[in-house]
Amino acid sequence: MLKEERYQVILNEVELHNRVLLTDIAEILDVSIDTVRRDVKELDSENKLRKVHGGAISLGFTNYSPRNNNIYALPQKTKIAEKALTLIKNESVLLIDGGTTCLELARLIPHELHLTCFTLSLPVALELLTKPNLEVIFIGGQLSKDAQIAIGANAIHNLSGIKADYGFIGTGYVDPIYGLTEFDWDIVQVKKAVVQASKKTILLSISEKLNSQHRYKTCDLNAVNTMITELDPDDAKLQTFKNQDIHLL
Repeated sequence: MLKEERYQVILNEVELHNRVLLTDIAEILDVSIDTVRRDVKELDSENKLRKVHGGAISLGFTNYSPRNNNIYALPQKTKIAEKALTLIKNESVLLIDGGTTCLELARLIPHELHLTCFTLSLPVALELLTKPNLEVIFIGGQLSKDAQIAIGANAIHNLSGIKADYGFIGTGYVDPIYGLTEFDWDIVQVKKAVVQASKKTILLSISEKLNSQHRYKTCDLNAVNTMITELDPDDAKLQTFKNQDIHLL
């Protein structure tokens, strides 16, 4: 495979999942870790991604700004967020996860809505603060430099005292059999706490993540009440999910 082709595969994986491990990319490309490390270093120097210890993250994931044009699949994520808004009622209590799709949801919340919003994501919290009628409560804890969310025992303890009407959650990988998974153990523990802290859990995921899995499990698919993608619920790509105990929107 040519270097330019490797670069494209790396960028595609980083943009899709926001964060990737060098070991995963090496396995996909069937090349050595050293080769991938050099490729990622070069892409970082070209300002196409950001190299971090053991992996890489997308620029859209790490660089928060109100007008971030680096977000991958933004039209699809906007459509997902618009669907999610139809579930939100005035005076509701929301718990909003981190990630670019959840950030888009926060951006689109109408200014006239009165809501109480808990979040453990710094970018989401900053976006929510622009809404005049929202009470914004940040779930504190150790901050993940890559994901920009609170992690660790303190964040999990704080989440244990909440029961939000709706918990909006993102995921790196989702599969009808294996459920929601991630490669980061600390992130998984927090996401588990988000699910437990929500009366109804709403998964926001672009369809490219469907039928994918990684090593650490957040929850089974039936722990999620509703899965929202940019697709029509009757789309053939969602057929394997229709047999699960989950509402598709």
